[in-house]
Amino acid sequence: MAPRTGDTVAPAGVAEPGSRTPSGAMIWTALAVVYVVWGSTYLAIRVVVEAEIPPMLGMATRFLTAAVLMAAGLALKSGWRRLRITRQEAIGAATVGVLLLAFGNGAVAIAEQTVPSGLAALLVAAIPLWLMLLRVGGGERPRAMTWVGVLIGFGGAALLALSGGNTSAKPLSVAILVVGTICWATGSRYAPRLGLPRDPLVTALYEMVFGGTAMVLIGVLRGEPGRVHLDQIHGTGWIALAYLVVFGSLLAYTAYSYLLANAPISLVGTYAYVNPAVAVFLGWLILSEVLTWQILLGGAVIIVGVALVVTSERRRT
Repeated sequence: MAPRTGDTVAPAGVAEPGSRTPSGAMIWTALAVVYVVWGSTYLAIRVVVEAEIPPMLGMATRFLTAAVLMAAGLALKSGWRRLRITRQEAIGAATVGVLLLAFGNGAVAIAEQTVPSGLAALLVAAIPLWLMLLRVGGGERPRAMTWVGVLIGFGGAALLALSGGNTSAKPLSVAILVVGTICWATGSRYAPRLGLPRDPLVTALYEMVFGGTAMVLIGVLRGEPGRVHLDQIHGTGWIALAYLVVFGSLLAYTAYSYLLANAPISLVGTYAYVNPAVAVFLGWLILSEVLTWQILLGGAVIIVGVALVVTSERRRT
């Protein structure tokens, strides 16, 4: 029987008789990393694309570089045998990597060419709402309070999407971003039942390999190689890209994979209403992004809706 998203499920690092059970401290540490670091990655992605680094090729460089570094570290520590996976595990990692990274993170990078980082983070905050609709599609029956939260949250998302936050965001960029959030929610929802590697670090490694490779292919199809001019890329773009490799991928994405493996999805989903606060603040502080009333109101409504959904589902589980 497939586990519910409110259960503690583990595609990687699953606890078995006699194995080490994930500690609460480890789970909350990983959650704190995802809260803060991922909130800052929206700013870093915006800096990367503004530095004339093509979005898909830039993010492909991010994840493939992180994958190489992680593979080398794991091999030095435990030997190359640790990196061996089965065909089924490879298919699962490829599926999640493409949905979360190529389609999810890639959509954020493409959208942030015109969408401010804070607005992008607020639209991504709707992920738990999409997760809830996927659960309903799977036959679950949420509580009434959950539905109230979903309706409120999508109301805020609609305000932001239709108005563009009263910023320079283009409607197509906003649409791409919304599709990306649906892809991320889909990957997160079905990851526990795809037979991923039991080692969360190996899971993250192969998801970055497959996701990054898909990004290269998408970037080529978008004609991005012809727009690469290394001599014109500002130094801040390289610094932001290095930050995304080390902190956004090696640290935060690994932490997220660990959480998907060892924590209830209702708890994991709480990052979606902490990240926007971090992203909006950093975008305003560092990039001088304008905080319009549409952004403040729509963002507040989304966060309230998501908070209701997460709180209601946590009580249920």
